[in-house]
Amino acid sequence: MPSEQVTANRGDSVTSIAEDRGYFWQTVWEHADNTELREKRGDPNIIAAGDVVVIPPKTRKDETRATGARHEFKRKGVPAQLKLRLTRLGSPRADEPFVLVLDGKHITGSTDGDGKIEIDIPPNARQGELRLKNGKEVYPITVGALDPWDTPTGAQQRLNNMGFACGSSGNLTDAKSVAAIRAFQEKYALPITGEADQTTLRTIDEKHV
Repeated sequence: MPSEQVTANRGDSVTSIAEDRGYFWQTVWEHADNTELREKRGDPNIIAAGDVVVIPPKTRKDETRATGARHEFKRKGVPAQLKLRLTRLGSPRADEPFVLVLDGKHITGSTDGDGKIEIDIPPNARQGELRLKNGKEVYPITVGALDPWDTPTGAQQRLNNMGFACGSSGNLTDAKSVAAIRAFQEKYALPITGEADQTTLRTIDEKHV
């Protein structure tokens, strides 16, 4: 059985592609044919539309069991992790109860002292919503929609998430993006140019939680 090449769509990740095809994500991510992708992206959860992911052939595993008896086999699962940080006017929303509805499943918990949420989710989870204040605040959640840090849309997503409103034009030279970049550069003591140079892009990614 030959390897399969899968072209990623927007919102795909190596973890979701692997799960949909019955693989552990490490098996796909660490395969030799994905070395270039691994070096380029660095994170199996953040790939871009158009990236090609190679799915290796499945291998057969034999198990010796006695005849005349019933045997149960369980496929091990490797969860993905969803990480969020909730803030209000720049301050963390600490110890705040939440309900995450993800693909129909309700997950309850509270943010930590820094406003962070870190929970295990199915690797191929897609859509959901975060409910706060007993449902008075509801925010849509799209899993796997974060683009790579060095793309215009990826930089804009991270800036928006951190409160530097820049829209989603995919153009880092428009007026809103330049203003957002200047504000970000000022906050983090970078040269205030309004340009998305490599240092600025890397810092945006580093500060994004």
